[in-house]
Amino acid sequence: MNSTFPSLRRRHAVALLGAAALPGLARAQAKFPDKPITLIVPFAPGGIADITARAVSEVMAQKLGQAVIVDNRPSAGSIVASQAVATAKPDGHTLLLMSNGNAVSVGLFKKLPYDTKKDFVGISTLGYFDLGLFVASGSKFASLKDLVAYARAHPGKLNVGTIAAGSTQHLAAKLFETVAGLEVALIPYKGSPAVLTALRGGEIDVAFEILGPMLPQVQAGVVKALAVSGDKRNPALPEVPTAMEAGVAGYNVASWNALAAPAGTPAAVVEVLNRAAREAVASPAVRDKLARLGMRVAASSPAELEKLLASEIDRWSAVIRAARIEPE
Repeated sequence: MNSTFPSLRRRHAVALLGAAALPGLARAQAKFPDKPITLIVPFAPGGIADITARAVSEVMAQKLGQAVIVDNRPSAGSIVASQAVATAKPDGHTLLLMSNGNAVSVGLFKKLPYDTKKDFVGISTLGYFDLGLFVASGSKFASLKDLVAYARAHPGKLNVGTIAAGSTQHLAAKLFETVAGLEVALIPYKGSPAVLTALRGGEIDVAFEILGPMLPQVQAGVVKALAVSGDKRNPALPEVPTAMEAGVAGYNVASWNALAAPAGTPAAVVEVLNRAAREAVASPAVRDKLARLGMRVAASSPAELEKLLASEIDRWSAVIRAARIEPE
């Protein structure tokens, strides 16, 4: 019976040592962040991704007690911004506004200067941007069913406009063609304004575009939304059905934004950032601002974000191969 006493004493000593270490650990965690955080955004100022980054960073700064500075570094495939974060010190003070563009780039480029799956740790998703299928206000297509029926009866005759080849919009249109079993003419343009001009001028029959830049045109009666691409109706256009509701089973596409940090960032720091991101996304001011742009805000755990990224890489790489787009 007395033989148990040494074991108990050892466990008590270990517990005391652990307790003594806790204040030091708490102090180390409490130091984060101990300087301003830089959020590197792979897109130009003024766009939806930039607006998202600035809205979220403002609230995160309040929660963290340090400034969160948005640094715009636009480039093809988000490569410049992503490389800057992948090679940054993994202390949580340099973050990336990640998007589905990071997943798409894996299939579009022969070699990236980083490993998209291994060189980042997820923080949280911020939200999803649905795409819409838009026609001009005077279009002969009153519904998505009308458009699909026409495309099936006239293979190759339906002109579908998107922004640049390899963009989310272009690949989403290609996936729609595949899922719906159609043959259409995909026509890429330099940007959203050019797509809108082509739609209004009758050069194209339908445009695939994220909701944000098209909502004012819908509200003005210039264009009409036939469907949205997500798995549920978008609050900005509640009367517009999803593509699946309109008869295209299995079609579910959304662009997304998220926060990521360099691989090796301590778990305790990731937890602090995740909590701040969740609080930012839950903020009524952020939710209302982004909802007006057609964004469905949604936070996640780091593991959920990393699972999303892996599945999106697989999905879009398959679409790129099917579209016979040669990696650069």
